[in-house]
Amino acid sequence: MPYDLLHLIGNTPLVASRKLWVTPGVALYFKLEGQNPGGSVKDRPALNMIRAALERGDIDQSTKLIEATSGNTGIALAMIARLYGLEIELVMPENATRERVQTMRAYGARVTLTPAGEGIEGARDYTEKMVRSRGYVMLDQFSNPDNWKAHYLTTGPEIWKDTHGTVTHFVSSMGTTGTIMGTSRYLKEQYPGVCIVGVQPDSQASIPGIRKWPEAYLPRIYDPGQVDRIMEVSEAEARTMARALASEEGIFAGMSSGGATAAALRLAAELEEGVIVSIVCDRGDRYLSSDLFG
Repeated sequence: MPYDLLHLIGNTPLVASRKLWVTPGVALYFKLEGQNPGGSVKDRPALNMIRAALERGDIDQSTKLIEATSGNTGIALAMIARLYGLEIELVMPENATRERVQTMRAYGARVTLTPAGEGIEGARDYTEKMVRSRGYVMLDQFSNPDNWKAHYLTTGPEIWKDTHGTVTHFVSSMGTTGTIMGTSRYLKEQYPGVCIVGVQPDSQASIPGIRKWPEAYLPRIYDPGQVDRIMEVSEAEARTMARALASEEGIFAGMSSGGATAAALRLAAELEEGVIVSIVCDRGDRYLSSDLFG
């Protein structure tokens, strides 16, 4: 039976670790968000933000959308905006991998690159300036509750269902924080004792997709009460574990997934029993022009 492409967003596989963690008593599962049609977990909030804005009448086909992104959200928005006939400009630092820029343009989006030294903060500043001065509309993944609600409605229920209600720990890298906010809310409603673990880079690390935000740029959707523990990872850990996911588990993913996996393995080593679910947020093919797998 044929499907509408948007119906393929979500219901991603949950697979058990076969080699990186095999100790009895503690199960480690990876949720493979790269299986979404746009290749990342960001398909979920991109769809929910656009669909909800259209349903409320906040945007229509005459709206000029703009959004700052480090990559995955931009790809998802480019794909979904095109399916809804919407014009979108995506703003990202100029050191983004070539694959990401090319993919957004392939979907028909306009891509604006801001100075690498300004990071994603510079892209956000540029986007807000365009909203103020040029009449653009920003979905604003950093402040939009439709971001985390996507995970409350889909990611959390899928994890609960696929673990048969046995999940004890959920591990997610934190960028916009939408994934961890929405999934936490749902899982804690089902089992208040679930431990929600957020993953951030240490002070020396630069890991695409994971951020420790300056106070002025902290996502407004972030509620620290939804996170029980924060674990920091180094850039070396994230790189090493992204490569290990591919070579040991057959899971091809990026650095933020490597960082989450490193944290999940450290967590697993602390436990005598439990069921850990760790998010693998995208596919590794959008990092091939970087030195991650070189």
